[in-house]
Amino acid sequence: MATYDVIIIGAGAAGLMCAATAGYQGKRVLVLDHANKAGKKILMSGGGRCNFTNLDAGPANFFSRNPHFCISALKRYTPHHFLELVERHGLEHVEKKPGQLFCADSAKDLLAILMTECEWAGAEIRLSTRITSLERAGEGMRVETSNGTHTAGRVVVATGGMSIPTLGATGFGYDIARQFGLEVTDTYAALVPFTLTSQWKERLSPLSGLACDVSVTAGKGHYREPMLITHRGLSGPAMLQASSWWTPGQPLDIDLLPGVDAYAELLALREQHPKRQIGPWLGERLPKRLAQSLVEWQDADAGRISERSLAELSNARLEQLAKALNHWQLKPAGTEGWRTAEVTMGGVVTDAISQKDFSVRDLPQLAFIGEVLDVTGELGGYNFQWAWSSAVACGLNC
Repeated sequence: MATYDVIIIGAGAAGLMCAATAGYQGKRVLVLDHANKAGKKILMSGGGRCNFTNLDAGPANFFSRNPHFCISALKRYTPHHFLELVERHGLEHVEKKPGQLFCADSAKDLLAILMTECEWAGAEIRLSTRITSLERAGEGMRVETSNGTHTAGRVVVATGGMSIPTLGATGFGYDIARQFGLEVTDTYAALVPFTLTSQWKERLSPLSGLACDVSVTAGKGHYREPMLITHRGLSGPAMLQASSWWTPGQPLDIDLLPGVDAYAELLALREQHPKRQIGPWLGERLPKRLAQSLVEWQDADAGRISERSLAELSNARLEQLAKALNHWQLKPAGTEGWRTAEVTMGGVVTDAISQKDFSVRDLPQLAFIGEVLDVTGELGGYNFQWAWSSAVACGLNC
């Protein structure tokens, strides 16, 4: 039986960061993971280039039953702290959108930095190792695995959530929480593409691969980002962001012409060019294939407009058309679920977790960090920053 100061369950972003941090504090650290490779989610995120932080990350970018919980950790370890770390290792990075930092070449470079930090800190990593039992042992914890039994002064659960099970994601971290009497919220897939009803799938699938800038509203969430039409439904940053606010049965309100008052512009155009038709006007503002399809849908749903001039269209008809452009009410069939979700919404309720070191208040030998907690970020590097911040807060106080 081997004894460690800290055993970390999970060799993802949060687990590796916590291991290196605790190791640098002089702790003997062991990282365990059932996967055969560390950091699988790091490697696939951001199209293989990993959006590893957002320079503007703050509490407002996160969802949680307790919105104040993340404040302390985010203040103590900021995006600039992590940027300083990776730049010391010579990582080249690019800022795709304001604040969103990606690896310039490959996410493999970022994972290599984390593995190097663990090595320098003396943290031991064991992969392809299943946890068969976890229990309290006096002032410490006992961990039984497929490769032997270990004890530690503290066990840190950094298992992540349910998203992308093909990378090894499971609900194991939630099972541990429930075992020790902690509450776990309902969990669901977030930052995930939408699927469509048969009618809209039939209409949109020929447009697969087409993207355009939109403004989308779902519940209280409102985003202006690109939308991507896929052969399964709607994706792209706008739809991924909206999915975090969406509830089943709720329509999305999609503005295909953000910043344009379609009705006012159509009225003015009719006054100046009464013989013009809708199709060419729309083709100047949207991808031509989408513009053509929108006109065809209007022909089918509300009477033909494709062959009529603006002068032939009443105010009511123009208003109806403008509403379809500025407030397209589309009710998704659902989402693609865990298979493609980038993160898990919900998780271990933070009421029983210390904001200082992320330990369980009534059981300080046990801690939870990262995505397994009920703290979920928006799209754009926020979830990785939460992994770094929570991991460092825990690792410094093991």
